[in-house]
Amino acid sequence: NSRGASSLLKDSVPVADFSVSGPFEGHDLLRRGFTSVKNELLPSHPLELSEKNFQLNQDKTNFDTLRNIQGLHAPLKLQMEFRAVKQVQRLPFLHSSNLALDTLRGNDGSIGFEDILNDPSQSEIMGEPHMMMEYKLGLL
Repeated sequence: NSRGASSLLKDSVPVADFSVSGPFEGHDLLRRGFTSVKNELLPSHPLELSEKNFQLNQDKTNFDTLRNIQGLHAPLKLQMEFRAVKQVQRLPFLHSSNLALDTLRGNDGSIGFEDILNDPSQSEIMGEPHMMMEYKLGLL
């Protein structure tokens, strides 16, 4: 009788052959976790990445120019000032305009997109001050 069972197993198709591969492969949630469409999106336009990194590229160009004109000390001093100004902020429940950072960059006299249509996460809705301070201090 065991001989009959082995012949049945020999003729059967292995389970590994049923695995789907290619463009129609199923997502294995236990091994790979949840999918995020946002992480899989590619830029829709070639200039999108350039626009996202505009301020970073602008600062880099300004630092390179400043280094060529005045030497190594000038961009280092300016970077230290940027870092110091970024650390100074208002309490967490108040919106910080970073006016000193804009002044250092020379953007204090111009009105841009972010001045009118700002990030929705920085809306004018005020939260509970005590809860936000406790969260920032790590008490919650």
